Amino acid sequence: MRVKIHKGDTVEVISGRLEDKGKRGDVIRVITEDSRVVVQGINLRTKHKRQMQSQGRTVNPGKLRFEAPVSISNVMLVCPKCNKPTRVALQREEDKTRRICKKCKELIDE
Repeated sequence: MRVKIHKGDTVEVISGRLEDKGKRGDVIRVITEDSRVVVQGINLRTKHKRQMQSQGRTVNPGKLRFEAPVSISNVMLVCPKCNKPTRVALQREEDKTRRICKKCKELIDE
């Protein structure tokens, strides 16, 4: 499946958990097989680590905070020119495919 959101893009959460709705962040990773994206500072989860001993060293216990993946349908790309969440159109040329903002008709990636 071809996705219109790439790593490094700024996206806004348009649906989902109430504390994350309306927040913006940069895309860290795109998981195309599951149609999910990992966004910096969005959908934070806590994983508790227990103290372990491996190869003579002790791994400290504690809480590990990390960003969990979000469905790609719950985020919308933010246009860098007009700074608004927008849909994306694809413009095909003979050698490249470019993304265009549907609101201001400007190129997103240059």
